[in-house]
Amino acid sequence: MKENLIQTRTFNFSLASIQLYRLLTEEKEYIISKQLLRAATSIGANVVEAEAAQSKADFIAKMSIASKEARETRYWLQLLDKSNFTKHDLKMNLNEVDEIIKIITSIVKTSRERS
Repeated sequence: MKENLIQTRTFNFSLASIQLYRLLTEEKEYIISKQLLRAATSIGANVVEAEAAQSKADFIAKMSIASKEARETRYWLQLLDKSNFTKHDLKMNLNEVDEIIKIITSIVKTSRERS
């Protein structure tokens, strides 16, 4: 079976986000880290749900939700980065979420054009 790139990337991003959450809670950051964890892990969950969509419209709707969650994740990462709360470098996380946003946006756009 062919590997699904967006599923793999969002799953790995979720794992990285769980690690970041653990680091942030060790630094006593509980509020933003929880928001980040929820949004970041939701991206992949919605991508997986989209793969089991009942229709093209359902697929587009689920992928659109994944896109919104990715954008929210980017917001929380930027907030953490600019607030200088954490000593951890968030550039890799920010770069990966930006790439995920590009991929999902392309998927949604192409899917809309084909329906």
